[in-house]
Amino acid sequence: MTRDDEIAVLTHGAIEVVGRVSGSSNQALFVEVTLDGVVGHACYKAEMGERPLWDFPEGLWRREVAAFDLSQLLGVDLVPATVSREDGPFGVGSLQWWVDDNGEDHYFTLRERDDFAPWFAALGAFDVVANNADRKSGHVIYDGSRCWAIDNGLCFHEDDKLRTVVWDFADEPLDLVLIEKLTRFANGEVGNLGHWLSPIELAMTQMRAGELAEFGVLPHPDENRDWPPYPWPLV
Repeated sequence: MTRDDEIAVLTHGAIEVVGRVSGSSNQALFVEVTLDGVVGHACYKAEMGERPLWDFPEGLWRREVAAFDLSQLLGVDLVPATVSREDGPFGVGSLQWWVDDNGEDHYFTLRERDDFAPWFAALGAFDVVANNADRKSGHVIYDGSRCWAIDNGLCFHEDDKLRTVVWDFADEPLDLVLIEKLTRFANGEVGNLGHWLSPIELAMTQMRAGELAEFGVLPHPDENRDWPPYPWPLV
C-alpha cells in the first residue's frame, strides 16, 4: 500500500476500536480502519484521553499530525502516515498508521548499524527542528526492513525543550538535499503546519530549521542549560 493509500484509509475509513495500547500514558488506542474493503490498523490518540501537562497545551494529537507533516516537508519520511479525525469514537484526535515492529529493537539496539546511519542522522536533524522534548530510545521502532519515529506529541514548543537520545551523530554533516529542504522551510514553505501550531511555535520551528541549515552539522547536547538534553527514562 502506498503512502497516499494509507492516508486515504486513515482519513475516510470507518474506525473500530480493538483495544488499548499497553503502556501508553495518554490512552492511545489500537483501532481497525476500513475503507472500500481495504482494512488497515492505526494508533488513535483522542484529545479526550490526554493527561494534562503543565508545559504543553491540550491537543497533543495536533503535534503528532504536525510531526508527520514536517517529516514530509523535509523529505525525510521518518514518521508513519498521520492524519486528524474529527469523528473518532472518542472525539477529535490523530490516527497514525500502525507499524508492526518486533517489540525488541529500539534506538540503542540499532544505532551502530551502518545502514541505518543516514536515517538516524535525519532523525537527529528532525528532533532539533521539531524541538522534540521526549525522544526516548523506545520511540524508534523497526519493522524488519526500516525504522520509524513514533510518539511525537511533545514537539514544537516555543521554548527550548530539546531532549533526545539521538546524540551519537553530533558533528555529522547534514545531507545537502536536507539542507536545501530546511532552507526552503525556513523561508516560508511550511505546508499545513500553521494549521496545527501557533504562530510563535511555527516561527520558532522555522528559525531552528534555518539555524541548522546554516550550521550544516548536527549539534552536541547542551549540558549547561537548566533543561536536561536527555529524556527520562531513556528507553
